[in-house]
Parts: sequence; structure tokens; C-alpha cells
Amino acid sequence: MVIDRRKGSRAAARAAAFYALLLAGALLMLLPVLWMVSASFMARSDIVSSPVNLLPPSLRLQNYQEIFTLFNIGHYLLNSIIVTGTVIVLNVVFCTMTGYSLAKFRYPGRNLVFGFILGTFMIPFTVLAIPLYLLVRSLDWIDSYQGLIAPFALTAFGVFLMRQFIANIPDEYIEAARIDGASEARIFLRIITPLCRPAMATLAILTFVTNWDEFLWPLIVTTTDQHRTITVGLAYFLEQHQNQWHLLMAGAVVAAVPSVILFLVAQRKFLESAGGISGIK
Repeated sequence: MVIDRRKGSRAAARAAAFYALLLAGALLMLLPVLWMVSASFMARSDIVSSPVNLLPPSLRLQNYQEIFTLFNIGHYLLNSIIVTGTVIVLNVVFCTMTGYSLAKFRYPGRNLVFGFILGTFMIPFTVLAIPLYLLVRSLDWIDSYQGLIAPFALTAFGVFLMRQFIANIPDEYIEAARIDGASEARIFLRIITPLCRPAMATLAILTFVTNWDEFLWPLIVTTTDQHRTITVGLAYFLEQHQNQWHLLMAGAVVAAVPSVILFLVAQRKFLESAGGISGIK
């Protein structure tokens, strides 16, 4: 009896230490974000003061007004929404179609194509940036939405994700539809697409996160403010207004709001989708 109590107390102590460590790690990760939000309501003098102010002495709401009037952050937000939204739609559609082809059709070179796609995982985007830039320039897509969208309209990860999911869909569903006279397009739209919704939702969320935060490619391919996204816009704002930290923090908060909203709205759906990636048994 005494031994059982000791074991129970030790297990409780280990659990308490484990959760305390998780809480400390979470607070450490959240600290920069919390300070960013706090600094967005401060005056510049409050940010650069010593010692550092963790909380704003007074809420300076005009920082957000100035970031929309002086910086015109709404224009960059609109560009990011257009680019990211279009990339999500194209990537989900093209990756689902490609994954269906690689998973359910038999043709020469299919495995070679899939292996080539997997091989591209090993190539960093920084290596591909120059060839992509030369290709975009040859198409006269520099400083355009086409140049920002096209390189991300079909991704290797998306093809891999959709192919693995669709491969687990029983072939009997497809064969039965073919026997009933359904066309391949109808099979894809009425059978494959509804069954793939969990994987498609996961791919859409991951595509949003990746492209909303993308900085290198928009920096390379845009030359004017007309098509610059929010990440590049904030970088240029920092270059032009190096000491306006309070406005930069306000802009960073505005840029982070869509990601936070997506997380709050889609977190349950994302967990359900992630649980369904193993396929249909």
C-alpha cells in the first residue's frame, strides 16, 4: 500500500514537472508575439526606453490609423489576399488531379514521375529561385500576379499528400462508377473529390500558411508597390522608416491577423483533417 502511494506521488510529480516544462516553453514562444502586440500600442519613445516597457503606458490606437494612412497597408494586404487565395485554389485543384492520376491510373513512367516529384523535396527553393526568375522574366511576368502565383500553383508536397490519400480509396468505388457508365471527369468530381475533402482541407490550410508568410519570391519578382505583398511591404517600410518601430509593430500585428483568424476558425477542422489523412479503409 505504501509502495503504491509512493509510485502514485512520483508519477504525479513527473506529470507536474512535464506540464510545467510545457507551460514554460509555451510562454517562451509566445513572449515575442505578446511583446509585438504590446509594442503596437506604444509610442516610439516607450519602445526604445530603458528599461524596456513590457506593457504600454497608455494605449496608442493612432498607430493603427497611421499604418493604414501613411503606409497604405491595406493595399499590400489586398495583394497578399489575391495571391494567397489564388494559390490555394490552384494548388488544391491541380494537386488533387495529379494525385488522382498517379494513384489510380496505370501508364508507363508513372512511378518515374512520382519519384521525380519526391526528388524535388531535396532541392531548396533558394536553388530554384534563379531559374524560376529567368523563366518568369522570359514570360514577361515580372511584377505581376502571374509571376507571384505560377511557381506555387502546383507543389511537390501537395501532390505527395493527395496521391497518398487517394491511393487508400478502394478501387471498387471507381470500378463500380465506370460500370455504371460514369465518365472519368464525373468520377473525379462526384466520387474522388468528396472523399478527399479532409486531405484537401489540410492542403489548403498549409498552403495558406506557407504563401502568406512567403518573403523571398515576392521580394525577387516585384519591382513596384503595385503587386508587393504584405511581407515585402513591411520590409520596405522598415527600410524607409528605420526608427518607426511602433508603426512597424502595428503593421506586423495587422499582417498576423489573417493567420490568427484562420487558426481560430479552422483548428478543429485541421485536427479532424489531419486524423483523416491515413485514408479511407
